[in-house]
Amino acid sequence: MSTNIEKWDVENNSFWESTGKKIAYRNLWISVPALLCGFAVWLMWGIIAVQMSNLGFPFSKDELFTLTAISGLAGATMRIPASFFIRLAGGRNTIFLTTAMLLTPAIGTGIVLQHPEWPLWAFQLMALWSGVGGGNFASSMSNINTFFPKRLQGTALGINAGIGNFGVTTMQILIPLVMTVGVFGALGGEPTALVKDSGWIFGKIPAGTPTFIQNAGFAWVLSLVPLAALCWFGMNNLKTISPDSEGTIAAFIKITWLYTLAFIPAIAGLYLYLPAPTGLGLLNMWVAMPLIIGSTLLVMKLAAFGTMKENIAKQFAIFKNKHTWSMTALYLVTFGSFIGFSMALPLSITVIFGEKHILDAATGVWTHVKNPAAPSALTYAWIGPFVGALIRPVGGWISDKLGGSIVTQVISVVMVAASTYAGYIMMQAYHSATPEIYFTQFLLVFVVLFAATGVGNGSTFRTVGVIFDRVQAGPVLGWTSAVAAYGSFIAPEVIKGQIKAGTPEMAMYGFAVFYALCLILNWWFYLRAGSEIKNP
Repeated sequence: MSTNIEKWDVENNSFWESTGKKIAYRNLWISVPALLCGFAVWLMWGIIAVQMSNLGFPFSKDELFTLTAISGLAGATMRIPASFFIRLAGGRNTIFLTTAMLLTPAIGTGIVLQHPEWPLWAFQLMALWSGVGGGNFASSMSNINTFFPKRLQGTALGINAGIGNFGVTTMQILIPLVMTVGVFGALGGEPTALVKDSGWIFGKIPAGTPTFIQNAGFAWVLSLVPLAALCWFGMNNLKTISPDSEGTIAAFIKITWLYTLAFIPAIAGLYLYLPAPTGLGLLNMWVAMPLIIGSTLLVMKLAAFGTMKENIAKQFAIFKNKHTWSMTALYLVTFGSFIGFSMALPLSITVIFGEKHILDAATGVWTHVKNPAAPSALTYAWIGPFVGALIRPVGGWISDKLGGSIVTQVISVVMVAASTYAGYIMMQAYHSATPEIYFTQFLLVFVVLFAATGVGNGSTFRTVGVIFDRVQAGPVLGWTSAVAAYGSFIAPEVIKGQIKAGTPEMAMYGFAVFYALCLILNWWFYLRAGSEIKNP
């Protein structure tokens, strides 16, 4: 069949069974590993920052936290233009190019990690560039949504996002593993000896062990090259969804242009937000984020040209629908929490449990000294995201059967309770000379949180598929995922700030309040007796 498909009517069962089903599932199974690699490249800085600390890179904990914050915010911002790529450029064109683009930050990261003496901004630039991987989720979900009938969208999107989310777990397991061996021989550079104990899924790695931290970037080249080829030769553009996508080169220009534009407000916002020496430190996080989102949309609208300008104007119609905003908040609860905790957990484990916290009774001052019994973040951080990704397709399947909003309501209750308890445990650990005794409870409650976010990811996407028509559902899915991705910036920054203040529990209590408010929002719009759309 042609790369460009002119007729597509999957709500017609005979068309679905005879033609659509095979094509849809082929595109889905190529999309999944491409999205997985996008997640891995985007979020790898959460693990890299921990290992940079273990290798004695000359940066403070706060400076290392900026790497995760920058990659998180950049990835979220990249999702805003990526929300509109499918209609503008076609599915196959978009997924191929955005997958191939990941090679640049992967290789660049491998290069800078061989130079601990290089300035902080070199590492921050690579973290920023890794944000392209975050943008891929919005275009991938928008694309897969168009291939399936409404009755199967919850399941299909759950599979795409759920297995795609395994990029977090894959990265958290694979990166510590490939750091232990010279995978690329002389081409991969020389190892660096660990200054502090590190770890992987099988336990601790003692200080002094030679470590190829550069493989954290280089390793993704081995999968990205064949995946890009698969996208090129195996995927399709649906002309019914992207009638104005024009030729392949024109599609590539549109994607590259809009991604380039999105970097401008991301860099400007980060410069105004981050403290010296990286930035000016003028803006509060809650001011910087809306400013970046608004300016990205404005730049896109003003700088678009030709048919792209008209298409973007049409897709901006989603912002006039109140359900776009309610679903944005609900998806922030689920995916925003999943991605935020995935980014924040490794460094949080390192800081909270990696040190003994001792109170001087005479002065009332806390001191924090190395904890020899500390659990390794690289041994345990992957477990929560693994559970969340594993259960995500189940959330889509259950929601197809029971209704998305009912499932969202139940997991919101679970998240309120689990966040509150997580805050309590973090408070106990951060005020203890033996914080490791609280680690099992800490890990278990975060596994519960990740499981709830996984189920909720599927349920919210199911609800979007029911509320919006086929033309608007794609951009709405992309937009909600874009805003929710700012969780990867919010969670590390909020938790870092509260750890610095000595009150890490307040971060989790704040999240619990937000979840409770969204629980009420979900009930009001979709579950109460007089709601406009009842239990989709």
